[in-house]
Amino acid sequence: MADKLHFELVSPERLLNSAEVEMVVVPGEGGDFGVLAGHAPLMSTIRPGVIEIHAGNGGAPERVFIDGGFAEVNEKGLTILAQQAIPVADLNPEALAQQVADAREDVNLAKTDAERLHAQRQLVILEAQLAAVRH
Repeated sequence: MADKLHFELVSPERLLNSAEVEMVVVPGEGGDFGVLAGHAPLMSTIRPGVIEIHAGNGGAPERVFIDGGFAEVNEKGLTILAQQAIPVADLNPEALAQQVADAREDVNLAKTDAERLHAQRQLVILEAQLAAVRH
C-alpha cells in the first residue's frame, strides 16, 4: 500500500476537509501541480480553480472549486488556505452563466479603477467556476 498524504483544506471560518489521501492536484499560479506523500517542501499561491482530491480508492476524485489562496507542503502534508471552497457538484451552470454576463457588465460600467479591479476579480472567479462545471 502506498504512503498516504495528510491533506487539510481550511477556510477563514473552519477546517473544511482533513483526510489521508493518495494525491491532491492544485491550481497553482504557475500551473497545476500534484502533491503525493513525501513531496518536497513548497509554498505556492493558488489561482481560482479546482483542486482534485484523489482518495486512492479507485473512485473519481473529489473536485472542489477554490477562489484562490495559498498551498503549503511540509513534512506533515499539504495544507490549502482558501477564502472560499465549493464542491463543483454544487455549482449551477445556468446561474453562473448569468452571473458571468452580469459581471462583464459591471466591468464595463465601473466608474473608478478600484471598482473596475474588483469587478474584474469577480469576473475571473465566476469564469473559473463556469469552466469547472463545464469540464
